Amino acid sequence: MFIERAKLSEIKKRLEYFPVVGIIGPRQVGKTTIAKQLIPLVNKETIYLDLESLSDYQKLENPELYLEQHENKCVIIDEIQNKAELFPLLRSLIDKYRTPGRFIILGSASPALLRQSSESLAGRISYIELKPLLLNELKNSVPLNQHWFRGGFPQALLLKEATMSSQWLQDFINSYAERDLPGLGFPSNPMLIKRLWTMLAYLNGQIINYSNLARSLQLSSPTLKTYVDFFENSFLINRLQPFYLNIKKRTIKSPKLYLTDTGILHKLLSIDSLEDLYAHPGIGNSWESYVINQISGLKEPNIELSFYRTKDGSELDLIFTKSMKIVACAEIKFTSSPSLSSGNTIAVKTLESKVNFIITPQSEDFLIRENVRVCSLNDFLLSYLPGL
Repeated sequence: MFIERAKLSEIKKRLEYFPVVGIIGPRQVGKTTIAKQLIPLVNKETIYLDLESLSDYQKLENPELYLEQHENKCVIIDEIQNKAELFPLLRSLIDKYRTPGRFIILGSASPALLRQSSESLAGRISYIELKPLLLNELKNSVPLNQHWFRGGFPQALLLKEATMSSQWLQDFINSYAERDLPGLGFPSNPMLIKRLWTMLAYLNGQIINYSNLARSLQLSSPTLKTYVDFFENSFLINRLQPFYLNIKKRTIKSPKLYLTDTGILHKLLSIDSLEDLYAHPGIGNSWESYVINQISGLKEPNIELSFYRTKDGSELDLIFTKSMKIVACAEIKFTSSPSLSSGNTIAVKTLESKVNFIITPQSEDFLIRENVRVCSLNDFLLSYLPGL
């Protein structure tokens, strides 16, 4: 099944302005596929190098000599974290001959983990994060429930056999724990990586208490925070920061944690079917994670997301801000009869938000109060998110 990624046109546009475009995201998310889709769209000859291929790796035994021969071409370098020493060379080559679209680099880690990249290529590179397949990219070719349950990694989502999808997710988790994260420099052993990853899955949608988590793993709090940073920089989790109305308000100041793919989340929680998910006590947090992942993948870059919670129980799941000003708030509900709790109502009043949503799986679109709209996730993504 061919699925056109929403980021394709944006990447093409940036190639017209920047010497290097970096496509980053977890392994198996589709970075190579989208790079190959770009080849006929780039107005110059293109060369593709996969640094996990021995023959391509050997072509860069003398990288300066090889790349100088192709200065008029667009060179795609896949899995560049396997040869991070290329970054200073790319800077030198670009400074000698600065033209848009010289390089497309693909990496399975954030710029913070791609050693030297942020310093070496500052002002020369534009990064675009490719997330797991988003609901709007599927264009109704896959049911929402299947997307939510299996997640957005193309192989897991599109395999015909449910058992093979489950096996793919397990293999992904094993590979990341045993090879990929250690290869990126994760300073611990695969057994601890799997334990931590599983514990993060059980904390999905909750406020992080680093001290409790560190004690349960027999780690110091600074070490635990470093490990959680590593998971975030590998695109496996996301931390949603709290919104501060003012510094004196008794708001919660720790972030909430979400796994960036619900298929991985469900596999780590040993949820093996949609029926099991419906019976699981964590279904509400799973739905919340799914909604936030879709919104964060589609929102405009100038929209910031946060949550609001005070120690007296006033709360909202999502605050949308532009330039520190609230443009909308949302509460995410897995229910067929949505309503605002008293804590939600207090939060809306306190924040003085004029535009508010309750986002559910399948609700009709209607106003439940003058400034509170109930709608399905599909309606929110198509009709309301673009206007924020």
